[in-house]
Order: sequence, then C-alpha cells, then structure tokens
Amino acid sequence: MKKEMVWHRVLDNKRELPEGRVKTVTVDNRDLCLTHFKGKFSALDNKCPHQGGPLGEGSIENGMLRCPWHGWDFHPCTGKPPGGFDDGVETFVVKEEGNQVYVAIASQKEHQPTIADEMMETMVNWGVETVFGMVGHSNLGVADAMKRLEQKGKLKYYGIRHEGAAAFAASGYAKLTGKPAACLGIAGPGATNMFTGMWDAKVDRAPMLVLSGQVENQVFGTGAFQEVDLVRAFQTVADFNHAVQENSKHSELMSLAIKNALLKREVSHITFPDEVAFAPKQSNYRPQNPDGRITPTNIGPPRLMLDKAIKMLGQSRRPVIIVGHGARFHMEQIIRFAKILKCPVITTFKGKGQIPDNHELGCGVLGRSGTPIASYFMNESDLILVLGASFSNHTGITPKKPLIQIDFDPMALSKFHKVDAALWGEISETLSLIEERTQNAIDTVDQRPEIAQRWSIWREEKESRLKDNRGHGISSIAVFDAMNRITPEDAIIAVDVGNNTYSFGRYFEAKQQSVLMSGYLGSIGFSLPAAMGAWAAQGDKRPVWSVSGDGGFAQYMAEMMTLVKYNMNIKHVLLNNSELGKISKEQKAANLQVWQTGLHNLNFAEYAKNCGALGIRVEDRKDLESAMIQLRNHDGPGLLDVRCDVNLI
Repeated sequence: MKKEMVWHRVLDNKRELPEGRVKTVTVDNRDLCLTHFKGKFSALDNKCPHQGGPLGEGSIENGMLRCPWHGWDFHPCTGKPPGGFDDGVETFVVKEEGNQVYVAIASQKEHQPTIADEMMETMVNWGVETVFGMVGHSNLGVADAMKRLEQKGKLKYYGIRHEGAAAFAASGYAKLTGKPAACLGIAGPGATNMFTGMWDAKVDRAPMLVLSGQVENQVFGTGAFQEVDLVRAFQTVADFNHAVQENSKHSELMSLAIKNALLKREVSHITFPDEVAFAPKQSNYRPQNPDGRITPTNIGPPRLMLDKAIKMLGQSRRPVIIVGHGARFHMEQIIRFAKILKCPVITTFKGKGQIPDNHELGCGVLGRSGTPIASYFMNESDLILVLGASFSNHTGITPKKPLIQIDFDPMALSKFHKVDAALWGEISETLSLIEERTQNAIDTVDQRPEIAQRWSIWREEKESRLKDNRGHGISSIAVFDAMNRITPEDAIIAVDVGNNTYSFGRYFEAKQQSVLMSGYLGSIGFSLPAAMGAWAAQGDKRPVWSVSGDGGFAQYMAEMMTLVKYNMNIKHVLLNNSELGKISKEQKAANLQVWQTGLHNLNFAEYAKNCGALGIRVEDRKDLESAMIQLRNHDGPGLLDVRCDVNLI
C-alpha cells in the first residue's frame, strides 16, 4: 500500500539558508539535513550511516557534504558517496513555492508498542506514577514511553538538574508516603550519580525504583562510551537488580521490581540496553497490575514472645515508649496504647514529629539531637517499649533496662544486643493484640504531670539560651524559635545534616508537622531534593519547607531552578555561617586544628531571585520573624538566607 506523502514547510524565506550552506530542520519529529547547493534546495536524512553524525551540522566542501563527526562525504543533492560505495543517505522530495521551501515525507505510522511501553505501563499500574530524572541518549526509549503515559495523565515526570537530586527526591517521596517513586538516569555517569540517594533510601528502608539507560548489548564489554556494568555496580545497594533483554518477561520483571521494593522496603534497579527499550513488545504479553500479586502485611507476632511482653507490661510501673521512623504509619494505635499506659512517648531523631511535642505524652527526641526531657524519662523508666527503631548509637537506647521491641523486619530485632521480648510483627496489629490481652491488667503510674513539669524546665532553659549574642550573627536557637511560631502546623519539613539539623532536633517543637531526613546515611544535600519529592507526592495539600546549612544547600542549589520550573511551593530556610560548622566542631573535639572548613559563599538570596524565586537575606535578629512570615506567605518557591553565628547552636 502506497504511503500518503505530506508536505511540510521548512523555510519561510529562502534567504534563511544561503548558497553553499546546510542546516538541520525538524519535520514531524524527524530531523532532516537541508542543503542549498548550486541554486538547488535538497533534503537528506540527517544521520550519517557511519555512526549517526548529524549531517545538518556539517558543511559543503569541494562540492561534497561532509559529516562533522568523521569526515565522510556525500553529494549535497543525491546523498550518494563518492567512489561508487553503497552507504549513501536517504533523500526526500523538495519543492519551492515563491520564497518558501517544502519537504514531503510519508505520514507517520501508528506507534507500535515497545518493550519500554509494556514495562512503563506495568509500572504505573502498580502505582508508581511519579518519576524524577534526566532524559539522555541511552534512555530515550524509556523516556518516550513515559511521555506517552504523561500525555494520558497517568504519569508525573519532573526533569531535574542532577541525577543525585532525583534519587534524593524519590527517597523523600517514599519516606513521606511509604510508596515508591522512580528516578531515571542514563548509562554511566547519569546512573552512578543516583548511587548516594539509593543508599539513603536503602538504609532508611524507603522503597525506591531506579531506572537506568545502558549502552547497546552489541558493544557492551568493549569499553564503549559511557559503558558501566550497572548491574554489578549496584549489587550492594539494589536488592532487586536486573538488566532487561529482548526475550525477558518484561511486565513480570517490572512487577517483581516493585513488589520487592514494597514488601522488603528496598531499592529495585532495572537497566535498559538502548536497543531493547525500542524493540517491539512481545505480542503475547500484556502490562500487569498488582491484583492478586501482593499480600497484606498486617502480620502478628509469635505467641511465645507476645506472652512474655504482656507479662513484662503487667509488672511495669513506669514504662516508656520509644518510636522510630519505622513506626510513622502506626502512630494512632501507638498513642492510643500510650494513653492506656499513661506513659511518655519519646522519638528517635528520625522519628521526630511523629507525636506532637505539645501532646500531653510527647517528650521530644532522645539522643545527640535530643531534649533533656527524653533522657530523663528513659533513665527513670522500669521498662522500655521500642517500636520501629533499631538502637542507633545516635539515639542511645540503653540495653540495661527490660526491653520489648516490635518490628516488621526480624533482622532489626535484637540488632545490636539482647532484647527481652522481640516481637516480629506489624506494629499496629501487634499493639492491638497486646491491648486486648492487657485489659484491666495494667497498673502504671500516671507520668503526665511529670512530663508537663519537665517541659516547663526545658522551655525556661531555651528562653535563657535565646539571649546569647556574640555579635557574629543570629543563633540557630533563634531561627528555630521563630519557626516554632511561624511554620504551618501541618507542614512537611525536610532537614539536612550538620549542626543546623542537631539544633532543629533540639529546639524545634513539632506540632502536626512531618519531618524527613537522611537518617542512617546522613548525607549532606538531602533536604532540598527531599522537599521536592514531598511536594510531588502531595502538591499543595500541605505546606512543604526545607532546612539546611550553607554547605548542604550548595550541594544541589541548582534545583532552585527546578522549583521555579514546576512552581513547587517550597520554602527553604538556610542557616548560613560560611563554615562546615559540624566538621570544625569535630576537629576541635579530636584536639585538632580547625582546617579547610571555611566556605566562600555568594549571596544566596540574590541567587534565589536570579532563579526566579523569592530571596530574602536576614543579618539582624530583629528582622528574622517578619522575613520568615514573608517567606511563609509567598505564593511560590522561596529562600530565607539567615546569617548565623557558627558557635551559637
């Protein structure tokens, strides 16, 4: 059947292409090389048959069109090479009408579904509908499949400025929602840039799907451009880690990747050799969905351990509950049980904000970033109930007291030392069983009056510290005191690492806010990309803020342009002391001279303005509160650059 030819105008005026010149023109998503030689306009395929060099970027020399990459020659009108070789390029019919030039090409064929189409459709069927990434030459087939889904309203894609930020954004998304987002990179450096964010998700048990491009199979192993064996490279970080081949079970491969991420709370990685992504899908396979493929996870604990825990609770007079990041989706059940016990609820740093600090049972953070309230009640307790936490040395849960631990992961139970009652089960389900079995059998002291008293003592101490002023900038205490009053009570707050984050843990009093952080990995630069992930997860349903030092912000400051591009309504508070203050502190603690921790900074507020965002700089404490209110009320992305004293933390 003869294909219908369609005429496309490629020049509005012939003078756009002088005699003896060539240029690239795009016709119906296809690049052509347009030439003007001896008074005639001609159109050729833009790809040199050697290695695909763009002929429209070449030149006419000695009467021949020369490829800009490797110097191969073709006739500018016929596309034929000299010497009688058979490796010419396709030509297209051209007509001139008045001052305009037209090219005829066959109407585009209907798109034939590819392997990438099948796998991306499976991905969205499983609920992975958000992708952060960078499109490049080795992931074009995957990106093209994503484009079609985006056009149908089934996928949200955010193009970032650095693949490391894409991985952190996907990690932040998962930490907030418990569901995976995907990040996308090209072969080689684009993929390896995602490595740090992958580790952040892995160690904090946040499900993530990582998609990477790869060089073609036929050149793999030859040292081709940007060739990295990504399956081997990601062996340590990705629990599910496979390359797609043309004869793979494609929808099953994607289903298993997401199932692993969800059930194991792990990182899954799939890499696509370039030619495989473009290959036609197998006719007998269809995109899958999770129906009947994933089990409920509300499992209960073994009876022996449950009996022991109930006996311990019946003997306790002053229990305390410690919740970690792993308990974040079970706080309603936890607080209900804490009210029965009338006991303090303490959080790990990663669990900050999971119970409001103004709740009658809330006692803030335990450990290096913690409050004296939390440490007091742990020391006074006669039983510790640990939920979704794993005894990090940053938290310092003592093993000297009777311990009950509940976790969905059996490897997290008794991780560093013996635990008296280790309950393997989903937290809400396990607490429901305990609550049923302990009705009228609990005789604990009502510790609520003590909690209120200890908060009163700590707040007096904070008021005293607020008065500190050395004349070298604003104290971080003052920054978080202002945030206590001004940050919306339901905000999501992504924090970074360093002294600014320790101060946040100690001085910011969470209400209904959710806090995201790079917990076990402790990666600098996390906060702004993670805030992007949080915003992508829920848009403007809740305010999104992020907090960092100047060292952390500079890691991914280019993403301010991403915030503006997608109008991500994120407020960033920057504690700027021109120093890697935590490292200076560590050098001093090790009796070393402070060395190479000073930073040369630009005016970050002006930088934010140059990106198209709101930028405010504050150097005097009297201006802090009004500036923060301006930041909060601004409709769109904004940055507050606060000049801080490195020693007032």
